[in-house]
Amino acid sequence: MERARERASLIKTEAKRLGFLSCGISKASFLEEEAPRLEKWLYKNMNGEMRYMENHFDKRLDPTKLVEGSRSVVSLLLNYYPSETQNKDSFKLSKYAYGTDYHFVIKDKLKSLLHFIQDEIGEVNGRAFVDSAPVLDKAWAAKSGLGWIGKHSNLLTQQVGSFYFIAELIIDLDLEYDSATTDHCGSCTACIDACPTEAITEPYVVDGSKCISYFTIELKENIPSAFKGQLDDWMFGCDVCQDVCPWNRFSKAHNEPLFNPHPELLSMSKKDWEEITEDTFKKVFQKSAVKRTKFSGLKRNINFLK
Repeated sequence: MERARERASLIKTEAKRLGFLSCGISKASFLEEEAPRLEKWLYKNMNGEMRYMENHFDKRLDPTKLVEGSRSVVSLLLNYYPSETQNKDSFKLSKYAYGTDYHFVIKDKLKSLLHFIQDEIGEVNGRAFVDSAPVLDKAWAAKSGLGWIGKHSNLLTQQVGSFYFIAELIIDLDLEYDSATTDHCGSCTACIDACPTEAITEPYVVDGSKCISYFTIELKENIPSAFKGQLDDWMFGCDVCQDVCPWNRFSKAHNEPLFNPHPELLSMSKKDWEEITEDTFKKVFQKSAVKRTKFSGLKRNINFLK
């Protein structure tokens, strides 16, 4: 037990040194509470065209089926809240996409952490995950005490808010485990009331097929005309439910240079976005997550907002 505690402490100290906001650890086991919730959500087709959400159902709920011999899930948060935001007369971009694609930034940090664990502790096997495999990031982060799932279905943390990425190392090492925290949403319904497309159908349930992030990133077809005028000028992603959350008044600017936006991005107006060329798109979003929607997808979104 003492060794498990020391090892957990060692990992958390190194995670902090690597720039992670916080680190929590939970036992790699079946997510009992999540199973019926996920099943119901999928049954109601709240994943829309995101058919990949239906794949690997058992692996999503049980990390031991995803990583052989796994014993612990090390959950990590990385702040992305920017010090400056876009020009007010602009089509809007979710704050997480301002800088370099988070997949690359976090993957490098996770690899460094895994190598550190192997150097300090010995032969430890595992895998790093950044939103790239069937892992229920928010559920694991909540289980390891890093926050609670808010009514908008995002992870929330007191004194920090929710503008952070979640990632994991799933490893075959026994560690001291953290316990879940309590829910601090109370009677607040700010996120539910503010959602432009009424995607938060009830507290803690988001219909992904009605979410602005889904329309502007995941959906490959045309955005349904029924939602014309409801996208609140969001051309990539959406931060409304996070922006109105009282806990995000505690958000502090990140100190990761790679998350800083391209200089042109913050000053561009709606007119600039309407006239954007593929060359400018490639220059401004050279290493950005926005490349996921491609130039044609961003143009589709902007034309829908006009």
